[in-house]
Amino acid sequence: MPDVIIRKMVTSIEEIFHEGGPRANTPLKRGYVMAVIENPYAGSYVEDIQPFMEDLKPLGLTMAQKLLAALEVEAEQIEGYGKGSIVGVGGELEHGALWHAPGGYAMRDVLGGAKAIVPSSKKVGTAGVRLDVPVTHANASYVRSHFDSIEVGLNDSPRANEMAVILVMTTGSRIHNRAGGLDAKDIKGEDGLR
Repeated sequence: MPDVIIRKMVTSIEEIFHEGGPRANTPLKRGYVMAVIENPYAGSYVEDIQPFMEDLKPLGLTMAQKLLAALEVEAEQIEGYGKGSIVGVGGELEHGALWHAPGGYAMRDVLGGAKAIVPSSKKVGTAGVRLDVPVTHANASYVRSHFDSIEVGLNDSPRANEMAVILVMTTGSRIHNRAGGLDAKDIKGEDGLR
């Protein structure tokens, strides 16, 4: 199995007090962590790429822990999450799909077993491309107040032989949520949907 070779890692945190409406006493925190890694499959077609998923698991755990620490909250205070990947042009979209299990299960583990599926997006692109990473509630995907996205990207990444893997977390709903639907306080949490 190939080693995971990291070129760089970036963590970014936002604190949102308002979006033009009343100022919140406690800001919404949203953040992401992105690791730019070498793509061991760039430049050629490889039939069996699944072993790299195992190699990515420790990175997923490290990134989830790093992001939670950067948000400066307890795991129970994380309400939203998502993941994504950007594959450099020497690779293929399927290489980005290898991040699904390592990234998702790492966040669930760090957050104490969150129930909802971790939403995801991926694309192939050149250095500097941006990706909107979707966010949903960590325990119930149908909680409309937490439907969101976080734009990520770096001016020099990914290079053709790289991929960027991303995790995102939030501490709550959109700051002025008033679109209705299932309220977070009404989650049953039995199936990850409601």
